[in-house]
Amino acid sequence: MPKILIIEDDPEIAALQRDYLNMAGFEALVAPDGIVGLELAEMADLIILDIMLPGLDGIAVLKKLRETSDIPVILLSALGEDIDKIRGLGSGADDYMQKPFSPGELVARVRAHLARFERLTSKTTVKPKLVVRGLELDREDRRVCVHGKECALTPKEFDILLFLMENPNRVYSKDDLFERVWGLEALGDGDTVVVHVRRLREKIEPEPQNPQYVETVWGAGYRLRV
Repeated sequence: MPKILIIEDDPEIAALQRDYLNMAGFEALVAPDGIVGLELAEMADLIILDIMLPGLDGIAVLKKLRETSDIPVILLSALGEDIDKIRGLGSGADDYMQKPFSPGELVARVRAHLARFERLTSKTTVKPKLVVRGLELDREDRRVCVHGKECALTPKEFDILLFLMENPNRVYSKDDLFERVWGLEALGDGDTVVVHVRRLREKIEPEPQNPQYVETVWGAGYRLRV
């Protein structure tokens, strides 16, 4: 379970972030100031860092972190000035959000940055192609073929299929797929997934009304059956 460190001096805001992250399947830790935050940083997989902190401010904490760590950091600030955003990103932050923020968007950004960091630091070699019963997906060329015939997918159709093929036989709800595929753009709803899955099936399934690859699990979501 990924550990998310929240460095925030406002207990209500910290509790809101902690509760949403815990509900999303993360383990959230809270530090009330920069000193404690630096002490806990080694335990975390990602840090949510407020700029306006007592004593050691967020920018100073960030600079100290970057001396030894590349851990993803999302800055939060009530300040609306572009200079604060520039200072934060220039000091090594991976992202910046202004208060008040959407807790759902914050969770989506946490997921996206963790996934990106895992890809960048992965020691394993990812096979460029995935094959399931005649359905072939090439990660590098972003091409999909069914029994040797190429299918022209849109970028999001490809991303949905890629995610499901990388996680076969697991059921994902519409909301799960939306968060995983749309990531930082996740400002829509689950109906978007339904439309994209229907169009994907029309392109890859021999019988779209009786899908052999992307199955519907009624009341739960979708899965790629192997």
